[in-house]
Amino acid sequence: MCFTSTPRGARLARRLVAHRLADWGHPYDSDANETVTLIAAELAANAIRHGHVPGRGFHLRLKVTPYVLRVEVADTRGERVPDPIVPSPPASDAESGRGLLLVARLADRWGVTPREAAPGKCIWAELDMPRCVTAGLRE
Repeated sequence: MCFTSTPRGARLARRLVAHRLADWGHPYDSDANETVTLIAAELAANAIRHGHVPGRGFHLRLKVTPYVLRVEVADTRGERVPDPIVPSPPASDAESGRGLLLVARLADRWGVTPREAAPGKCIWAELDMPRCVTAGLRE
């Protein structure tokens, strides 16, 4: 789904993730829902802050396989690619710089790929799930 590169767009993306995961059998108060929703919120915030191009939004995609929940956030700014190495913590008095650190700590894997069929990048994160939890779920 496409969202505007605004705080409202990030808020709507976070709510969509929580609702979709609940529909897929991961209740709002489950570890999976809370973790993937937080990851999606951080990636959406980064897309707005670091990937914003005036007049362009960001895209969010959720995927589920028998073993993995995956969240992808794509923006149109391909020249600002984060370092895929786990970021170091910012200074204790810094007001930003913790988003990808949280993603790296919460996700089992994360990375950056070029955006498919469009300029920009896609930052993704995956959370491993037991097969019994995701059986029968679809993208």
